Formats: sequence, structure tokens, C-alpha cells
Amino acid sequence: MIDTSHPPDADHRSQARWFLAGMAQFFSLPALILMAAFVGFGGLAQASGVTLPQSVAMTGFIWALPSMVVLVGAIKAGTSIVATAIAVALSAVRLMPMTMALVPIVRDERTPKWVLYFIAHFVAVTAWVFGMTRLPSLPRAGRAAYFAGFATTLTAVNMGVTAVSWWASAALPPVAASALVLLTPLYFIVSLWRAAERAPTDRLALVIGMAVMPGAHAISAEFALLITGFVGGTTACFLGRALARRAEAASGGGEAGR
Repeated sequence: MIDTSHPPDADHRSQARWFLAGMAQFFSLPALILMAAFVGFGGLAQASGVTLPQSVAMTGFIWALPSMVVLVGAIKAGTSIVATAIAVALSAVRLMPMTMALVPIVRDERTPKWVLYFIAHFVAVTAWVFGMTRLPSLPRAGRAAYFAGFATTLTAVNMGVTAVSWWASAALPPVAASALVLLTPLYFIVSLWRAAERAPTDRLALVIGMAVMPGAHAISAEFALLITGFVGGTTACFLGRALARRAEAASGGGEAGR
């Protein structure tokens, strides 16, 4: 039996046992929440005309759910390849600093570069949070295998979830299938709202973006996501700065009047 809560020193455990210990960490609340989101993605892909093999391949090779949703939306809208590539690339830019922060924690002086390249593929929010919180307490010699065990299991299971939900969406009544499709956007909205608990400007951007989306889609279905993100983020940034200056001025005036 492998103790995954307090792993022993890496000298007493092979890389295979570290990998298995990481796999055991799959049974967690964040992983279950992500599985629910992929249930929605399978329904979304099926409703958008994406085939079962294509949907499963997206999960395995793209992995980051926002990029997958952007790609499916572009396919459904008939967006050009160039515009689709730009939209997917922009949605994945956020993963670069996350990877740069995680790699120094994962690697050991003996970790081959190909292992780091392999691990970098699985960097998305759930796996990144897992790595940043769990790996620092482990011996460096076992971190790469431990993270790989968790991340590959998470990806493989969600490839299966995508396949099952795609098939179920095709077999379910239209109302139930629509409910599956709604799981993914609800997951994103709730996750983004909770993540922005201490950043009111981010919440403002989310609200403005949702308000702008119908108009952006009417203007250009191909670039609706780009327009929404640009308008919502830029407007929220300027409004946030203006509100902050107003609050500082009000607070300064109150102190001066004392």
C-alpha cells in the first residue's frame, strides 16, 4: 500500500512508485469538478458537429479546456483557419507563465529535458494548482514522476469522460443534451468568479464581457470571442483604475477634513 499523504524519501522509492503515488491523487474534489466540465464539453462537441474521435483527440492533445471550447466554437461558426489559430493561441498564452513557474519546482538536476517537455503539455489550471501546492513538500528526485502520474491519469480519464458524454449527448433527449452542453460554460463562469474574489476588476471584466457577447456575435461571429475579451477586459481596466482613483480621492478628502 502506497502512502500518498506523506511520501517517504525518494531514495527509498523508485520512479515507478512515485508515478503510482501521483496517480492515486487523482481521487480529489478538483479532479471531480474538472470531470463534470468535460461532461459538458463532450455534449458541446457533439452538438457542434465535432466527431467522437476528434473530440477525444482534442482532450488528449489540446487538454486546456478553454482552448478546446474556442476551437469547437470556431468550427461551428465556420471560422477561417487563421482566425481560429489566433484565437486558440491567445487563449493558451496564459499557460506560458504557469509553465515557467512550475518547471523549476518539478525538475531535479538529473531530470531529462524531454521529461520536462512532456510534463509541460499537461500544464492547465487543475494540474498546475496540484503541482504548486503538493510538489514543494516532496523530495526533488520524485517530483517529476509524481506530477506525471497525476497529470496523465487526469488527462486519460477525461478522454474517457469526453467519449462517454459525447455518446450520451447523442442518445439523450434534446433537453437533457442541452443541459450537458451548459455544464462547461457554467463551470467557467463559476471558476472565474471565484478566482477573482480578491480582484474586483476581473469580476467587472467578466460581467462586461457577458453583456457585450451578444452584440459582438451580431457584429462578427468569427471574432466574437476576441471582441468580447478585448472590450470587456479593456473597459474593466479603465473603470477599475477610475474607481480606484475616486476611492483614493474620497479617502484623502475625508482625512483632510478631520
